[in-house]
Amino acid sequence: MKVCLLSDSHDNRRLLEHAVEDAHARGAEAVLHCGDVVAPTTLRVLKKFALPVHVIHGNNTGDLYAMSRLAQDADSMVRYHGQDATLHLGGRAIFLVHYPHYAAAMALTGDYDLVCCGHDHRASIVPVSNVKGGVTHLLNPGTVGGVGAPPSYILIDLATLDFDIRPVPTAPGEACNVPPVTVHV
Repeated sequence: MKVCLLSDSHDNRRLLEHAVEDAHARGAEAVLHCGDVVAPTTLRVLKKFALPVHVIHGNNTGDLYAMSRLAQDADSMVRYHGQDATLHLGGRAIFLVHYPHYAAAMALTGDYDLVCCGHDHRASIVPVSNVKGGVTHLLNPGTVGGVGAPPSYILIDLATLDFDIRPVPTAPGEACNVPPVTVHV
């Protein structure tokens, strides 16, 4: 199973849509958003992809009431989890939180295969040696909204634990000329 990991869209519907379109074309079956959506209506551009969208809030919470209402719409694919989330997808345990320091602490527990965060707008993939003697992958997709950094997302293959930090295409259906940063573990 492949998933699209993104964060910090900051109301940029166009880049959010382009990132998910690109990930969907590459086989993504779900979207994980690590916060700072801001206006919940931003997520409506993803409806056409018919993918489940798991979202948490960040420090720019926007309208939390509207976010929970959006998630309760009968035809909504949005799953709003609040401040953080534990997910089980593709046989993997995944933890989502907005803040990198919180994510780093959760990665150390060894309770998760992946711990995902956002907030600082810097894309990174870091293997963390955890207290159980294993490795947890700490992932930050950067900012899909392109706030202070080029827009990016991470395409995750949960079966192989391959991670691609991908630049977001700037137009629909456009292939991005910048090659992804691929990490194989």
